[in-house]
Amino acid sequence: MPGLSDIPSAYLKEEQPNDPMIRQIDVISYSNELRAVSPMWKSGFAALLILLSYIAHPVVQLVLFVWISLWIAAYAKVPLSLYFILLCSSLLLFVTSLPAILIEIHSLDTEQGGGHGWVLFTFSHWTLYLNPTGLQLAVKLVCRIIACLSASLLLILTTPMSELFQVMKKLRMPSLVLEIMLITYRFLFLLLDTAHDMYRAQRARGGQQGFKGRLKDTAILIVRMFAKTMQRYQGLANGMISRGFTEDIRMAPYRGGHVPTRYKWESCIGVVLLLIIECLLRWREMG
Repeated sequence: MPGLSDIPSAYLKEEQPNDPMIRQIDVISYSNELRAVSPMWKSGFAALLILLSYIAHPVVQLVLFVWISLWIAAYAKVPLSLYFILLCSSLLLFVTSLPAILIEIHSLDTEQGGGHGWVLFTFSHWTLYLNPTGLQLAVKLVCRIIACLSASLLLILTTPMSELFQVMKKLRMPSLVLEIMLITYRFLFLLLDTAHDMYRAQRARGGQQGFKGRLKDTAILIVRMFAKTMQRYQGLANGMISRGFTEDIRMAPYRGGHVPTRYKWESCIGVVLLLIIECLLRWREMG
């Protein structure tokens, strides 16, 4: 039975602009300039940055975002287009929650004077306000979110999933959880390949034309896609059994990489400086 590190390697082909995002992430994680750095060190560094991003002030969070972006773009040589697409797409969920944070609606009949913020418009007996407190909260949240996302992307874009599984095994994560994660990760590629093949087959037969046609063909694709994917997955399971699978997926042993001295010093100095800035900001608030 092939090892864990052999599973994603089948997808290391030339990256195309129209490739699914998960495939592009998989290719970049194997081909970036920080690939050879110890995955345990990258995981610890990213975890520390995420923790600092969560508890720090917005100013420190913005500095963290710029610093982490420098690591991703300059050191790892990850395409900025991919990095910002991932960052912006992850922010969409936050954007959908902004109206609930920023906007307040009040009835003029119950208004007791005093402004609730900036008036956007008035309709009948209702007034729509932009809440200044909500605006401040939204700014703080977006600073925290982009800092945490960039720290997470630093690990995701520079470390292959196979090495992340090895790190989690080294940290004594339960085997059942790792096996479920591995099977799910492998299943995603099967699902994408099946959807891509069925979509091309529909287009070749004149499908996916017009709005109604696309809705109908997409519904058919979704229904048939899962059935076909389960057939392929059953074939994968049969192949594993024929190769001696005994209900225990054996993962490749952890292989620690070298961490350049420059990265060690820069990470330590950067984290210390950010902690000093954070402490000064907190001391200023207390004073």
